[in-house]
Amino acid sequence: MTASLSSPESVSRGSGLAVEVRELTRTFGDFVAVDHVSFRVAEGEVFGFLGPNGAGKTTTIKMLTGLLAPSSGDGRVAGFDVRRESEDIKRSIGYMSQLFSLYGDLTVEENIAFFGGLYEVPRARFAARRDWVLEMAGLTEHREQLTAQLPLGWKQRLALGCAVLHEPPILFLDEPTSGVDPVSRRAFWELIYQLTAAGTTVFVSTHYMEEAEYCDRLALMNRGRIIALDRPAELRAKMGEPILEVAASDASAAAQALQHQPGIVEAAMFGRALHVVVDDVERASSFLPAFLATHGIVVGGMQLVRPSLEDVFVSLVRREGGAVAG
Repeated sequence: MTASLSSPESVSRGSGLAVEVRELTRTFGDFVAVDHVSFRVAEGEVFGFLGPNGAGKTTTIKMLTGLLAPSSGDGRVAGFDVRRESEDIKRSIGYMSQLFSLYGDLTVEENIAFFGGLYEVPRARFAARRDWVLEMAGLTEHREQLTAQLPLGWKQRLALGCAVLHEPPILFLDEPTSGVDPVSRRAFWELIYQLTAAGTTVFVSTHYMEEAEYCDRLALMNRGRIIALDRPAELRAKMGEPILEVAASDASAAAQALQHQPGIVEAAMFGRALHVVVDDVERASSFLPAFLATHGIVVGGMQLVRPSLEDVFVSLVRREGGAVAG
């Protein structure tokens, strides 16, 4: 479903809007990459975009950041029109891609100086902002080190610091933790919370389910459309089908065997266990051990569990025709 701009949950914090789009669309020839997307983002909010590869997340962000013109629809970012005022948008936001946009042959301090000039940070303000980035990223003692030699987590924090060097009111993050270890991801999100506590609006795309939990609101995107938009807890609460967590001797094989079986809505891996969405808990509880035994799979236990965001996302994507192949 497409989120309505008039829905009561559209603005969760603050009195103003950082982003507002209506029927935003982008086509490439006959291919519709973003299909009539509408939503609002409140000032000071952490707004998440969750979806598989090819869902349209990056294309949407490129339109919102002035890097790509919409084919149709309207939008405003930081008060500026996405069609007519793209240069004003670029000056008013921070943007960090999954490639980090850093120059490996420059030192840490040279990268900061480069972005300071790019964002036209006033000379009187630059020294304080440079020192803040170095401290925030934990790179004060490594300021002369070539950026290419930094561990990935440090590059990530440096890229974040460069993206907000000019203190923009809105920060766009396009899968910024891709390939980064879990500890570095958690530390990165702590930095995001520090920014939002100071009033920065953060718009972040991700495919990590645990990161989606950190967002104030979350838009689930698939095949170019927003298929759900709400707070994470509300999204979980809206999933009606019960879920059984099954401990099986071969969970992967069990998931394959259960596909298209009567009474089984969905079966998917969840860590080392198996989450099975069912029509009826009592009937499934007796069916599953017997059926899987015929495939040489032993069920060690089952329990009814609350849906995770991963369960919700898999269910919604399935209802909408599945993810784009490849």
